[in-house]
Amino acid sequence: MHRKSSNEISACTSVCLQSCLQSPNYCCMPSAPKASPYTPDTEISQVADWLGFPVNSADFPETRVRFRNDRWAGAVGLSGLNDDEWAQHFGRFIPLKDNLPQPLALAYHGHQFRVYNPEIGDGRGFLFAQMRDGDGRLLDLGTKGSGQTPFSRAGDGRLTLKGGVREILATEMLEALGVDTSKTFSIIETGEELMRNDEPSPTRSAVMVRLSHGHIRIGSFQRLLAHEEREQMEALVTYCLKHFPGPLPPADAPGRDEPAVQLLHNVVERLADLAAAWMVAGFVHGVLNTDNMNISGESFDYGPWRWLPAWDPGFTAAYFDQQGLYAFGRQPEALHWNCGQLAVALRLLCDAEPLIAALNRFGPLYMKAVARRWCWRLGVHQRDEEQDATLVAACEKQLRESGSQPDAFFFAHRGGQNAGGELAEVLAGYRSRDENHEYWSDDAPQSMLIEEVEAIWSAIDERDDWQPLHDKVAAIRRMGEAHGPAPEPMGHLRAGN
Repeated sequence: MHRKSSNEISACTSVCLQSCLQSPNYCCMPSAPKASPYTPDTEISQVADWLGFPVNSADFPETRVRFRNDRWAGAVGLSGLNDDEWAQHFGRFIPLKDNLPQPLALAYHGHQFRVYNPEIGDGRGFLFAQMRDGDGRLLDLGTKGSGQTPFSRAGDGRLTLKGGVREILATEMLEALGVDTSKTFSIIETGEELMRNDEPSPTRSAVMVRLSHGHIRIGSFQRLLAHEEREQMEALVTYCLKHFPGPLPPADAPGRDEPAVQLLHNVVERLADLAAAWMVAGFVHGVLNTDNMNISGESFDYGPWRWLPAWDPGFTAAYFDQQGLYAFGRQPEALHWNCGQLAVALRLLCDAEPLIAALNRFGPLYMKAVARRWCWRLGVHQRDEEQDATLVAACEKQLRESGSQPDAFFFAHRGGQNAGGELAEVLAGYRSRDENHEYWSDDAPQSMLIEEVEAIWSAIDERDDWQPLHDKVAAIRRMGEAHGPAPEPMGHLRAGN
């Protein structure tokens, strides 16, 4: 098999990015969303009076468009904006037509490294707009770095440009690897100098807009429990079931007709699948606090994330996670624990027994999701539960013993190829998916190791050279196309279901 050189790949990806940005069909993107008309729908207004506070954005010295995700802008009818209009809406936050008249800073509590904190909320962001995509899903445009809010405390409400660049890279890579994630929609440089303890300072500033399937967090429910607001809790459960619908609990599940129980079953299924998706992607989120957990099951709120350099369950992303609470191998445990905190909050509405039954589904659902996603990334068809578990165990064993970087491992063994020893015996029973994308002939896989991230940022910081970022985004999207359609996220009812 011919492996393409890095120069060939760079040339290909640069052309790919140009065609992607110009083509209305986004043909080279993984699972490209269909273009849809702009359809505003401000459903958050039903709960806004007690879910947050109207706020204003900061008045930035400048607004320089640095990144616009026209692929996803097309999915919500906004790709036709020119750069001046884009900057007005996503840098100055002039309201979109027929949308929220004023941004809303959402209120929530949360366990941060398992210590309860009632003094948090959207401290440097807000909900800016809501709209429907072509499948009828309710999507939010939320911000980071848009200025101070009532929840800012001592913070300046700003985002560093490096933080914005890192979020582009994280969300693009995760999407390409089949993870249900928020989308980095816009990055606008804002012309301020910021002082930070974790970056060389002064450093450049930016405001980011992300596209998410909701912004309701586990911490949103924890706040209502702390205030003993039963009526509002019932209303928020109803809101989530309506706008993030999921399947009914199993027929034998206790309390399956109770809305709060239904919601917990949905969230348990979604977060079990999300944990599996991160593990198969080799991704370490870093800060799995309950205020960072989206009820819709989308991965979002990225901070000190990392990708594994080698298969190490003890690997941590955050330098301040001294105890390894959110280490790579403990991520499923962390998400299960967070589901437990949602169950505690929902006790305001129902008995404990049906909530405990929902929580007990996490482990089996997680194992099911790992097998499904592992086979997808390997490019083989699933067999049965026992055989798939054996395959995952054999792969993990080889990853540990070989010290291989996970991206390289999956690339080398795509379709069951190039395996030896025990892994070869296990893979012999698996049928390969048809693979004909030229990516699989490249000389190396795409990865997102910290050295690559820092090199991309250095080009921007030192020379204002954005080409390495553009090239990387194009290369990642090409990889996503090669992987093919990702497994549908669990715990959702899609349009037509």
